[in-house]
Amino acid sequence: MDNLKIALIQFDIQWEDTPANLNFLTREFEYMKPDVDLVVLPEMFHCGFSMTPTNCAQKNGGVVLPWMQKMSAEYNFALIGSVVVAEGDHFYNRLYYVNGDEVKWYNKRHLFTMGGEDEFYTRGDERIIIELKGWKLCPLICYDLRFPVWSRNTKEAYDVLMYVANWPAPRRDVWNCLLKARALENQCYVIGVNRIGTDVSNCYKGDTQLIDAKGCVMINLNEKADIAYVDLEKEALEEFRNKFPVLLDGDEYLVKV
Repeated sequence: MDNLKIALIQFDIQWEDTPANLNFLTREFEYMKPDVDLVVLPEMFHCGFSMTPTNCAQKNGGVVLPWMQKMSAEYNFALIGSVVVAEGDHFYNRLYYVNGDEVKWYNKRHLFTMGGEDEFYTRGDERIIIELKGWKLCPLICYDLRFPVWSRNTKEAYDVLMYVANWPAPRRDVWNCLLKARALENQCYVIGVNRIGTDVSNCYKGDTQLIDAKGCVMINLNEKADIAYVDLEKEALEEFRNKFPVLLDGDEYLVKV
C-alpha cells in the first residue's frame, strides 16, 4: 500500500496582496523536498481572511487557479488551498484541489457569522471526497471544524480529514482540542493547516499539525513559519480500524442544506 507524502505550509499571509503571496510560495516550492504527493496551504492563502472580497476575488479562475495548475504540473504534486472566488453576483470561500489537469472544489459550508463572513460570501451545500494514490481525502475549511455532523465519517468514506484555516490565536486551544476530537470520532488522520502573523483584526499562532486516528499529535509546527513533511501510513490506519472498528457502531445523519 502506498504511503501518502504531504507538505503542510504555514506562513504569514500578506494582507490582500495576491502577487506577494504567490511569489512567496513559488520560491518556497523551489526548495521543497522532492517526491511530495500533496501540498496543503491555509485558508485564503493568497490574500488573508478578507471581508472585502471585491479587493481580491478571482473571476473566471483569475490568476490563482492558473498558478495552482502551473505549480502542480511543474512539480508533479497535487495542491489544496482556499481562494476568494467571484461567480456572477456571488462570492465564495472556495477550496481548490488541483492535480495536473484535474480540478475539484468545495465551497465553505459554515460561514463565520461573528466575523461577518455570511454577509459577503455564499455558503456551499456539498462535501467532496478526493481520491489520491488510493487514499480518500475530505477537505474542509476553518469554521467547519466546529460542526462534527458535517465531517462525520460514515462507512469509512475517507481516510484523511483536513482543515485549511485562518484560526485566530484567542481560540488556539479550541483548534487543538477539536482537531483531536475529529480524529478520534472519525477514526482517521486529521490535518490542520493554519497561518501565522497578523492581519487587520486578528493575530494567528499557527499550530499546523497532523493527528493520527488514535488522537496522537504526530507533528505540530507551533508558531514557526515552516513546512511540515508528513508521511501517512495506510496500512497502520487500516490495521487500527480493523482491531477497533468503532465506525461500525456509529450513527448516520441526514444533513438538511
